Amino acid sequence: MNISVIGSGYVGLITGACFAEFGLHVTCVDNDLKKIKSLKKGLVPFYEPGLEELMQRNIKADRMHFTSNIADAVDSSLVVFIAVGTPPRGDGSAEMKYVKDVAKQIAEHIKSYKVIVTKSTVPVGTGEKVRKIISKNLRENIDFDVVSNPEFLREGAGIEDFMRPNRVVIGASSDQAVAIMKDLYRPLYLIEAPIVITDVKTAELIKYASNAFLATKISFINEIANLCETVGANVQTVAKAMGLDRRIGSKFLHAGPGYGGSCFPKDTLALLQIGKEHNVNLEVIEATVKANKFQKEKAAGEIISRLQKPRGKTVCMLGLSFKPNTNDIRDAPAIFIINKLLKAGTKIRAYDPVAMPDAGELLPEVTFCKDVYDAAKGADAIVIATEWNQFRNLDINKIKNLAKGNFFFDLRNIYEGERLTKMGFTYYSVGRAQSG
Repeated sequence: MNISVIGSGYVGLITGACFAEFGLHVTCVDNDLKKIKSLKKGLVPFYEPGLEELMQRNIKADRMHFTSNIADAVDSSLVVFIAVGTPPRGDGSAEMKYVKDVAKQIAEHIKSYKVIVTKSTVPVGTGEKVRKIISKNLRENIDFDVVSNPEFLREGAGIEDFMRPNRVVIGASSDQAVAIMKDLYRPLYLIEAPIVITDVKTAELIKYASNAFLATKISFINEIANLCETVGANVQTVAKAMGLDRRIGSKFLHAGPGYGGSCFPKDTLALLQIGKEHNVNLEVIEATVKANKFQKEKAAGEIISRLQKPRGKTVCMLGLSFKPNTNDIRDAPAIFIINKLLKAGTKIRAYDPVAMPDAGELLPEVTFCKDVYDAAKGADAIVIATEWNQFRNLDINKIKNLAKGNFFFDLRNIYEGERLTKMGFTYYSVGRAQSG
């Protein structure tokens, strides 16, 4: 079977590469000619473990192709995936102009039956809008189906999530479309991956509901962490005991400086907007967003207040991406904190294994360093903002000798406070006993 994926960003490239690995012939489309030229060489424009190797293998096997010509891609494919961006607008709602533009272009090039699949995260009712756009712009009366097939890819683990998913959601209104989509995902039957068949609107809402719930778990445990700091309890033990209850589960119960990335901030705000448009109060989601904003403010405030006179002092920031194994700095707590520190007059020396080129464009005032120890030179405070594995076993003695001050802000709770306190640091973590 031939398929095409329109939009060669994170979701589009992983979708295309993984379907090619399943043995399908995949054409990835993008209107950025420079990107297409790079992709044809097997070069990925962002950091995602394993993706470049997977792409190169399937390009070599002649199963994965790249083009800017949407007409040829649509014409040669039975299934056309829409995987363009839906960034937040000023009011938090999803920007749908890219989806609408692609739907119109698809319609102009349909010559036979197609299954049009929205892979992008889109508001409820988008499937119907896509259907109307295509119907309006068809050059002749040709049958087609619109399907919602939301993605649940974690940055840093996208290939694993596609190949071994917790579930595959297919929202469709025709048996023919369902049969074709099941055929696409047939390799997953061997590992008994659950496939949820539903209507289009329900499928669209499943994605938002899932991300909003995970964001809520993070905001919840962060609020419990703040209470733990006040009463002298340990949030890690609280979270561990909570997670042992199978009704709750241990995932996303890790206290920290708040969530970030391309999904949770965008999707919670979009869901709130969807609720407003339909006169439904989503007060839990609203509280989640508010709590997350507070958590970022609190993390920055703790550093500034403990430095007492932050102007002119130097902070070593370890980690810039919103989570490990990605270079995504969108809404990253580290970026928020750095901006607050810069505004307070501090100097920043930063290190991240992969995100520094992206952060450099955004933060020209920051000094980006070759490694952790370079970043620690002369620092009045050390801040761990992202829990990269290489930060978990640092030479603390070396850092102590390189740093000028003794503040250590462990915003991801990866060190034992007692150990660092004995070594002479004034240690701060989230939701655990503090020193100094």
